Amino acid sequence: MLLSDADDVLTAAESLGAALADAKTERSREDFEALLDDCTETITAVTGVDYGDACDAGSDCC
Repeated sequence: MLLSDADDVLTAAESLGAALADAKTERSREDFEALLDDCTETITAVTGVDYGDACDAGSDCC
């Protein structure tokens, strides 16, 4: 899915954030962490940007 402008990107990011917040309350820690890994891999595949490197995944920033 290619997004056409910044508003589309922000809307998609907000939607993903809301879905992840819901999933965090509904899933076990292990399942939620697996979901986050899947999201990171998908973001990297779609954007070509290594999301983990871009946000310094080794820290608690994300």
